[in-house]
This record gives sequence, C-alpha cells and structure tokens, in this order.
Amino acid sequence: MRLEDYWGIGPKTSELLTAELGVERAVEAIESADVRALVDAGLHRGRATRILRRANGEAGMGVLATGDTREVYDDLLTLAAGYALTEHAADRIRVLTPSFDREAIETRLAEVVAARDAWRALDDAARDRVTEAFATYDEAGGTDRAAVETALALREVGLTGETFDRLADLDDAALREAAEALGSVRGSLDDDDLEVAPGADDELDRLRDRLAAAEDLADSAFDVLETVRDGSLRDFEALEAATVDHVATETGVDPATVRAAAPDDALDAADFVSATLRELVEELSAAVDEREAAVAADLRDRVGDAGGDVSRAVEVVADVAVDLSLGRFAAEYDLVRPRLVEDGLAVRNARSPFVDGDVQPVSYAVGDHSLSAGAGVSAAESPPAGDRVSVLTGANSGGKTTLLETLCAVALLASMGLPVPAEEAEVGTFDRVVFHRRHASFNAGVLESTLRSVVPPLVEEGRTLMLVDEFEAITEPGRAADLLNGLVDLTVERGALGVYVTHLADDLSPLPEPARIDGIFAEGLTNDLALRVDYQPRFGTVGKSTPEFIVSRLVANASDRAVRGGFEHLAAAVGEEAVQRTLSDARWTPEGERSADE
Repeated sequence: MRLEDYWGIGPKTSELLTAELGVERAVEAIESADVRALVDAGLHRGRATRILRRANGEAGMGVLATGDTREVYDDLLTLAAGYALTEHAADRIRVLTPSFDREAIETRLAEVVAARDAWRALDDAARDRVTEAFATYDEAGGTDRAAVETALALREVGLTGETFDRLADLDDAALREAAEALGSVRGSLDDDDLEVAPGADDELDRLRDRLAAAEDLADSAFDVLETVRDGSLRDFEALEAATVDHVATETGVDPATVRAAAPDDALDAADFVSATLRELVEELSAAVDEREAAVAADLRDRVGDAGGDVSRAVEVVADVAVDLSLGRFAAEYDLVRPRLVEDGLAVRNARSPFVDGDVQPVSYAVGDHSLSAGAGVSAAESPPAGDRVSVLTGANSGGKTTLLETLCAVALLASMGLPVPAEEAEVGTFDRVVFHRRHASFNAGVLESTLRSVVPPLVEEGRTLMLVDEFEAITEPGRAADLLNGLVDLTVERGALGVYVTHLADDLSPLPEPARIDGIFAEGLTNDLALRVDYQPRFGTVGKSTPEFIVSRLVANASDRAVRGGFEHLAAAVGEEAVQRTLSDARWTPEGERSADE
C-alpha cells in the first residue's frame, strides 16, 4: 500500500516517512497505531494522532458528525490520556475511535472494568510501585529489558483479574535470567553489532582496559619514546627492551605479547615505538571483538532460552499499560459499564466528566430503556421510556447544555468501549452523534451554517442522536419555534433520537406523539444569593426560568439608590410579591444587608 493512500499523508509527509522509516516500517507503524514511531520520524504528535485515527477507525470517525461532537470526543480522550501510565499508553488512548464492532466494544469494556477494579483493589503503596515501574519503563524507552523488569515488578504487586492473567502466565525465573542478560548489553539483542555492557564479563573488561591504555600510548608515541630513551642506553637493542618493558607495565599486557607486536625492520627508534603501539592496538582490538562476540552469543543464548517469555512480556506490558491507564481513568470518575442496546439512550444519576467538584447527578432518557429508578429516586424522577424526542426547557444556568454534553459524552465513551459516568446506563449504537452547542450570533450566516451542520446527518441512513441547544440564539424567536417544530417532526420521521434545548416551549405547536417536553426549575436563592436549581429535569413539564430570582439578587446587591430603584421597578413588573418572598427566603433585608441573625 502506498503511504499517500492514507488519510492526511501527502507527498512531503510520504517523503519524510520513507526517508526516516522506510515504506514497510511506516506502513507497519500506521497500521499498528504507533504514534511514537511517526513522532520520532518527525511528525507533530497531533498530526500523527489524526492520521492514525483515520487509518484505524475511519468508519467510526463518521460518528462525530459536528464540530461540537468532535470537541467532546477530543476532550474525553485528553481527559483519559491524562491518567496514562506511559507515553505510549497515552498515544494509544488518543487514537481510540468509535466502533460499530459490538464484540470488540464488549471486550474492551470488560478489560477496562477489570482494570478499574484491579486498580481500586491496590493500596496506595502498591499503586506507587506500579506508577514507578511504568515511569522507569517509559524513561528507558520501552526496551526489552525495561519491559521484562516492569513485568516482574507488576507480578510482585499482585495485580489480579482476567486482564492480568497473561502476566501471571509468564515464567518468573526465565524473566529474571533474561533481565540479567539484557542488563549486560546496550541496544537490542537483534543488533548485529551488539555491544556488551561493562561489568558483564571480567575478561572482556580486562581486554578493553588494556586496549584503552594501548590507544592512549599510541596517541602519544613521541612521549613514550622520550620516556624510554635514556642517555645510558648505548644501542638500539637496549631501547627496544626498554620500550617493551614500559608498554607492558603501562597496559598490563605481558611482555611477550608486546614483543611479538614489535616490527623487525624499524627504520629508527621513533618508527619502532609507533609501529609497536599500532600493532598492539590492532591485536588488542581484535581480541576485544572476538571476546565481545563470544559473550554476546552467550547472552543471546541465555535470553533465547526465555525468548518466548521476553516477547510476551514486551507485548503484555504495553497492553497492561493501556488497560490500567484506562482503569485509573474509570476509577477516578466512578465510571460504570453501560448495557449496550440496539436503540435508545438512558442514564441514571449521570455526571458530567467535565465539571469539577460535587455536582447533582441527573437521570434522563430518550427512546426505549429498562433502567431502574434507583434507591431514593421517585417514579417521577425516573426517565419515561418510549419517547423518541424530548424538548428540554427551564432555568438559565440550569444545566441544560451540560446535560446535552453529558449525554454526548456517554454515547461516545460507550461507542469506544469505555465505561460511562453514571450509576447505570443503556446506550444504543449510533451512526452519527449530532451535538450542537448554543452559539450566540444572531445572523443569517450562522443560521445557515447551523442548519447545514445538523440537518444532513439527520436525514442520512442509519441511527442518529440529535443533541441541539437553543435555536432561538441564532434567529428571531418566532421563526426559531417554527424551525424547532420542524426539526422535532423530522427527527421523529427519520426514527432518530433527539434532545432539543429551548426557552420557547410555549411557542411550539403540538409535538408529535413520540415527543415530550421536560423542564428544569430554579427553586430560589441561597443565603449567598446564588441561584438554587434542581438540575434533575421534571418529565412532561415545562421548566421555568423564574426571573424573580435574578431580579431579587440584583435588588439585594445594588448599592446605588438609583440603580436599586431601577431594579425595584423591574421587580414590580415580574411580581413584587414574588421578589420580596425570594429576598425573605434568602434571609436578606430590602436594604441589601444581611439580617442580624446572619
């Protein structure tokens, strides 16, 4: 296959990858989603990630039908990659894509949930040992030796569960023998010119020391000549003997070996010294090479005896790093395994993974489902089943957009075989997820681009999930209501599922039978004058923004008398009695000061 046949690879990128990796290795890196190989070849990490997503999940990328859906997808993978134990694991997480292979999704879900449970079962000390082992593995560049030592460390920690059975199947003694042998070499055992590390063989170390000493003398042959030359030396033979003795003493080589290296036909003393040292260096270098080859062969044999376990350790450690990284992510966010269904989207006590701190969980659903109400959840709070479309209404800052984003996140996580942020969930298979956030630009261009982004995916073949926020923000309210009615009707007609957020529920025409209106309600102000909202939608009820709460806060916070008077005028318009009651409930005096018992 040509490199340019892959998405995102043009002539220049193809030329770069060919020069750095060769076509065969580049194709292998792309097909195996090896981000590191492409980055090392010179590609930017983000570009390499995009290429590999398309190469390994082209069909799944079609699920991301809008820019907002793609943004949620990117944010989810960035969040998950933040819990990666190795750089390679982070890269593999970033190239996950939605899938339509139900068996593959179920398999990954099982692996990640098992990894989540295994991570939770470790105490803090064991978790530290795991993260340190992978950090050392990463710093070593994922070499065979690093993989073997990491596998041994993970076995000692005692990770349990089906995901880690392959670790338990490795031969501990063979791995330790291989680790010792691998620690004696530099580079890979597959290298033809394998370099044996110092300390691996005493004889090789002695030969290297003698060679180094001889090379130092050869680099300063004139100094050697000056040292051995003495005024008392009366003939050439005496100089020869002094040279042999000096070189033998300085290098540790026996005198007979030094004398054997000496030339028989030296022109003069300088030629004798330099020729002797050159020959000695050549002989010692050959001896080092011969010994190193013998030691390397022995090391290869030792590792070869455990070769199967080494190869498995390399593969297992890389896979465990990914699984355990996703397990850490799932444990941190209390993610659960969803039930995969043919159609429908339902969550009980779901939480947005993008909102920090304590948040009120919400239950919601469109389409058929069989979720239980859950402990402490009334029937009224349990999402009704069967409605294909909901129109979500209610208070400003009531969490409507966050609910859409949460539903989008749940659908995408499940499609990638990852657990979801809820106590219980049922998620169908969607060919497209259309998430469209509120964009506060009121002009024809924005309306046109919005319709272009949400309508085509809706009318395509397959299942579509529509999550659309506040059409009234991009056109006049009356026409927005007409468009929303049309979208709801079209969603039902196409057999899609949809949640549409609006403040225009009262302006809508009667909705088709498989659609309902839900509402989020503001319930008052806290003592700090923050809006108190019940984020759990009430099903089949139009939500209210209750502006008296906002006006009450403005009245209470106004320090300027004239400004307060203006807000009090608005209070009369929205219902002065309601405003005063709100202020009283918030335990504030009409003058905007805290009451004495505060």
